[in-house]
Amino acid sequence: MADPVDNLVLGLDRALRTLSGAYNAQRPNPGADEAQIELDEVERKHVAGLMRVNHTGEICAQALYEGQALTAKSEQARETLLSAASEERDHLAWCRSRLAELDGQPSVLAPLFYGASYAMGALTGLAGDKVSLGFVEATEDQVVAHLDRHLEELPAEDHKSRAILDQMREDEAIHGEQALDQGGEAFPEPVKRVMSLISNIMTRTTYRI
Repeated sequence: MADPVDNLVLGLDRALRTLSGAYNAQRPNPGADEAQIELDEVERKHVAGLMRVNHTGEICAQALYEGQALTAKSEQARETLLSAASEERDHLAWCRSRLAELDGQPSVLAPLFYGASYAMGALTGLAGDKVSLGFVEATEDQVVAHLDRHLEELPAEDHKSRAILDQMREDEAIHGEQALDQGGEAFPEPVKRVMSLISNIMTRTTYRI
């Protein structure tokens, strides 16, 4: 296992890249081939708000995975977490790109949510790999439900945003299944409901700022 200090330094480097938008997607943007349509001002602001929420959510996901990986008990669990984080960086890049197309900006609260999510991830990792991987599945379950709501709210003609969110939803569902396959312990529904209430705080604040 790598030295803890090395892991911390690498984690800080990844944090700076996440918050600065330095990551490039490894896969093509799913919405790249979709026609750019003109949205009216109300629609544009609404979709930009949705994509800002999704972008912040991906920043939180990166932080959670990084925190969990830092305190993971086994190298296998650590690698699973970092691998999922790497795959989800595509989502981060796609959301940021679509946000720019909509003349939107990332949330100014992103660093705050990153720090809180990192701390939560580290504490979850200390509880053991079964709990940590179970937390991944519970989180991804919340994200899938959240994306379903956003897909319903998108203007019907906004195929660029829809293509991105569709692919994100598919990836998130797979990551949740993989976490359970790796030995994660499924969380009870009451715990998931509490997690949903907490995530709503992020959603409501970053939609506007």
